[in-house]
Amino acid sequence: MAPSFDHSANTVCVMDASGPLGTSLVQRLLQRGYNVHASVQSHGMEQLSGISADTNRLMIFHSDPFDYHSITDALSGCSGLFYVFEPPQDHPNYDEYIAAIEVRAAHNVLEACAQTQTIDKVVFTSSVTAVVWREDRKYMDSNMNEKHWSDVNFCRKFKLWHGMSKTMAERTAWGMAMDRGVNMVSVNAGLLTSDNLCIKHPYLRGAAEMYEDGVLVTVDLGILVDTHICVYEDVASYGRYLCFNHVVDNHNDAVQLARMAIASTPPSLPLSCDPGKEFIQQRISNQKLNEIMVNFVS
Repeated sequence: MAPSFDHSANTVCVMDASGPLGTSLVQRLLQRGYNVHASVQSHGMEQLSGISADTNRLMIFHSDPFDYHSITDALSGCSGLFYVFEPPQDHPNYDEYIAAIEVRAAHNVLEACAQTQTIDKVVFTSSVTAVVWREDRKYMDSNMNEKHWSDVNFCRKFKLWHGMSKTMAERTAWGMAMDRGVNMVSVNAGLLTSDNLCIKHPYLRGAAEMYEDGVLVTVDLGILVDTHICVYEDVASYGRYLCFNHVVDNHNDAVQLARMAIASTPPSLPLSCDPGKEFIQQRISNQKLNEIMVNFVS
């Protein structure tokens, strides 16, 4: 069991705090007694307006991932960082341009962490799409887990921009962390099932293939938030953690996911599979996360 944590003595930064995960992390961290620096882009203020907190415990910063000084200002005095990339509001769709932006942002943030002496740990949010896209995925003897990486060239070839972007950004972050001596763990999340899920979500590109391969996984927001806090507070956490609490492994699940993503005509990708095939064999494991979450108290 991890040693007890004195939350009141810790100030942590959540960057970017404007999306569903970032906003929920801010709220949960405040509830656990942390002081929080919430870093947002220029459009992110409204998401935090509903959070009631002592102004001495919640400070809001405007940070640009391309403005190094704005990043260091938000990190000043913090012992930890929860980093979540949010695409720019004027370019929300994933493509090669977003991949370049996400990589540069990851580089700048990890460099800023290395230069901030108070930072003890970074929790870097990545994706399962940085794990599952490989040419040899159908022929692997073992289940996919945190040791596997998506192939960037494979992602580029089939225009799997979300997987390409997340893989490149996470590899950049790990390279910076190892080079600069930053203590970092990553959370590779499944598809976040939230109110704003839509069929155009970049994670869902290639959904039929993920389904057929047994690696189409989703995660509830509360589980994802708890995972971030758990791996931050547990001093024994290390490396990557695959985070999901549901595997879409049968036709009914695929239909339900499709209905969540679109109101009328369901997408062809997850539903193109034979409805008579009741179950798909699961080919992905989050055992490492399950082991560390056993003693976590939310």
